[in-house]
Amino acid sequence: MAQPQATQKQEALAARLAALRLPASGGWLSLARGLAETRLKDMGLPGRRDEYWRWTNPAALVAPEPAPAQPFDAQDEAPAFDAIDRVKLVFTDGVFDAEASDDPALAGVEVTRLAQAGAHDVHWAHEVYGVLEAAGQKPVERPLAALNSAYATEGVLIRATAKAAKPIHLIYNHESDSSDVILHHCVKIEEGAELTLLESGPAAARSNMVLEVLVADGAGFHHVRTQGRDHDRQAATHLFARLGDGSRFKSFTLTANGVMTRNEAVVELLGDDAVAHLAGAAMGDGDFHQDDTVFVTHDAERCESRQVFKKVLRNGAVGVFQGKILVKPGAQKTDGYQISQSLLLDEDSQFLAKPELEIYADDVSCSHGSTSGAIDDTALFYLRSRGVPERAAQSLLVLAFLAEALEEIEDEAIAEDIRGRLEGWLNRRMG
Repeated sequence: MAQPQATQKQEALAARLAALRLPASGGWLSLARGLAETRLKDMGLPGRRDEYWRWTNPAALVAPEPAPAQPFDAQDEAPAFDAIDRVKLVFTDGVFDAEASDDPALAGVEVTRLAQAGAHDVHWAHEVYGVLEAAGQKPVERPLAALNSAYATEGVLIRATAKAAKPIHLIYNHESDSSDVILHHCVKIEEGAELTLLESGPAAARSNMVLEVLVADGAGFHHVRTQGRDHDRQAATHLFARLGDGSRFKSFTLTANGVMTRNEAVVELLGDDAVAHLAGAAMGDGDFHQDDTVFVTHDAERCESRQVFKKVLRNGAVGVFQGKILVKPGAQKTDGYQISQSLLLDEDSQFLAKPELEIYADDVSCSHGSTSGAIDDTALFYLRSRGVPERAAQSLLVLAFLAEALEEIEDEAIAEDIRGRLEGWLNRRMG
C-alpha cells in the first residue's frame, strides 16, 4: 500500500535534515531560522503529487545528497557582464571569496555578509530575512524556500539609501562536482533609492537560493540573472519581493542548459502606482527541464505587472510555466499582463503551461495568453528567398521570438550582453 502523501513529505524532510546542521547565529538571525524551521516541519518537503510540482519532479532537489555535476569550462565565451562596470562579489561552491571580490564600498551601498551579520544581536535585515519568504508561503506552500531560510550559511545583505554608483554583480563559481549550496540574500531599497543587481554562474552541483527584496516608496530595483552552462547542475531559486508606493521592480532571468532548474518568483504590490515586471528566456537542449513558477499579488490601486516568459526547446527538452495574477478587493485600476510562449525546434520537446487570473476587483485590465509552436515556415521562406542561409535564418527568427522578453531589460549594455549569449547558444546548437 502506498504511503499517505503527508507521510512521504515528512520522511523526505527527515532524510534531508539528517544531512544538514543548523548554522550558528545571533539573536535576530537565530529567531528567523527557528521560525523558518518550524514552517518547514509543518509543511514537509514537496512531492510530485503537490499541485505546483505535478510537471516538475522535485526528487533531485529534496534528496539528502546531490547528484554529481561536472563543472563546465566555458572557454568559448567571456564571463557574464564582463564589459559592465560593476562591483563583483564572488562565491565559489557557496563560500565567499574575498580575494576574487571587489570592495563593496565602490557600489555606494551597504553590503554585509550573512555570516557576519548573524553574529550581531540587531541588524536591519531582521525585517526582511525570512519575512517575505514567510508571507510567500500562502496560498501556495514553498518548502524549499523555508529550508533555505533555516539552513542558509552564506549570502549578502544589501541596503541602498540612494542611487547605487555601480551595479552589484554576484558571481557563483562551481568547482566541486558534489557541492550542495544554500545561499540567502536580502536587499532593502530605501525610499527614492535605486539598485541594479546582477547574478551569474552555475553555483554548484545543486543549489538552493533565496533572494528577498524590499522596495520602499519611490525606489527602483533592477535584476538580471544568467544561470550557468553546467549541463548536470540542479537548481531551485526563489525571488520574493514587496513593493511600496510608486516603486519599480524589474527582473529578467536567462536559463541556458542545466538538467533541472526551478525558478519561483512571488511579488506583492502593496503600494499604489507600483510597477513589477518579470521576464525570462530559456534555451534548452536534450535532457533539460526548466520551470518558471510566478505568483503576483495586486493589493493596491493603479499598479502594473507584466510577466513575459519565452522558451526555446529542442531534442526532447521540457519547459514549464505556471503564472498567476491575483487582484485583491480594492485593487482598482490594476493593469496585469501575462504571456508565456515556447518555440519547439522539433517534435520531441514539450511546453507545459498553467496561466491563471484570480480577480476580486471590478475596474481592472488583466490578460493572459500562452502559445506553443514551431518556426514560422513563411518567415523562414522569406529570409531564405533573400539569400539568408537556412541556419542563419532560423537563428534570426529565434532571436526575434525572444525579443519581447529581452525588452524588459532597461540597461542596453546589459541587454546586449544577454543577446550575445543567446546568439552563442544558437551558434553552438544550430551550427
